[in-house]
Amino acid sequence: MELANRVQTLTPSSTLAITAKAKELKQAGHDVIGLGAGEPDFNTPDHILDAASKAMYDGFTKYTPAGGTIELKKAIQEKMSTDHNLDYDLGQIIVTIGAKHALYTLFQVLLDKEDEVIVPSPYWVSYPEQIKLAEGKPVFVDALEENEFKLTPEQLENAITEKTKAVIINSPSNPTGVMYEKEELQALGEVCLKHDIFIVSDEIYEKLTYTATEHVSIAELSDSLKEKTIIINGVSKSHSMTGWRIGYAVGNSSIIKAMTNLASHSTSNPTSISQVAAEAAYTGTQEPVAEMKAAFSERLEKLYEWIVQIPGIECVKPKGAFYLFPNVKEAVKMNGFNSVDEWVSALLEEEKVALVPGSGFGAPDNVRLSYAISLEQLEEAANRIKRFVETHQ
Repeated sequence: MELANRVQTLTPSSTLAITAKAKELKQAGHDVIGLGAGEPDFNTPDHILDAASKAMYDGFTKYTPAGGTIELKKAIQEKMSTDHNLDYDLGQIIVTIGAKHALYTLFQVLLDKEDEVIVPSPYWVSYPEQIKLAEGKPVFVDALEENEFKLTPEQLENAITEKTKAVIINSPSNPTGVMYEKEELQALGEVCLKHDIFIVSDEIYEKLTYTATEHVSIAELSDSLKEKTIIINGVSKSHSMTGWRIGYAVGNSSIIKAMTNLASHSTSNPTSISQVAAEAAYTGTQEPVAEMKAAFSERLEKLYEWIVQIPGIECVKPKGAFYLFPNVKEAVKMNGFNSVDEWVSALLEEEKVALVPGSGFGAPDNVRLSYAISLEQLEEAANRIKRFVETHQ
């Protein structure tokens, strides 16, 4: 059977691949520690579960508007005003089936064939694939490790062509955990305004930051930047609701209307019950978010300390999300492997620790470690990695 050209170039998610292999080993009875997870290890807070349960028994189990319920849109509207001092009309908000669906739909309505989107590398694995599915062209720009994996204004300027439609800014970042400062965003924003390109601001990890510097959205820096920015967010990471599949996009009303029209023909609407749960997430107590953030902060400090003590491993310290993205090039070389992918595979086979190779994120010298598991497991994982590296010296 001949498949459509649009899917023949897609590459499988490296995150899901390593997770599947780890599960396979677990099912075979091995004591596997998986550091590949891209989701919090906490259950969804009780008040959110209660709201969803009530919605089901109240009969809120039917279709909703394609772009989301008015109630949830109002909760998002209030959240944007409170957190970022940004005012949006309800027509500038679309609720989607996770933030991934928001990004996919955005690229579908924004890009024509051969339109370019600048993608700083390392990048989240789905960005380039979604751009290609919209017949656009991802343009990769290496955000250097010595600059904390951050795109510079000079790099952005040099990458822009007459075909450039947008740039992606993911802060805090998956996979690196780095976060842009206000001044850095301002400088990037000025380049975008100069060339009249859109900014896709992926802020899904905004609530999970571990520094005195607070998260800033580029849209809040000026009215001009607000006009050119489409914010992507959701409740998956902030409220431990990955399986509920609620995300959203906020921005230009024409773009949001087009996204809503497309969603009406592709998904009908986000799950009714999940929308009620997301509304409760934003309007209810935020104490569980603070507790989860505190736990991640403690894990980051410990895991970072353990990892950087391992020979041949260096790491830029993250300021957000729940990942480390260490450079293991020297360890791989020292251990006699030809690539990081080989090294990761051997580590999983021998020590039963699952990491995600950086090749899937555009950074073949690195690996991604999620600290969304217990401190005890993280310490054991670090000990196993250390033993592996020292055994192969």
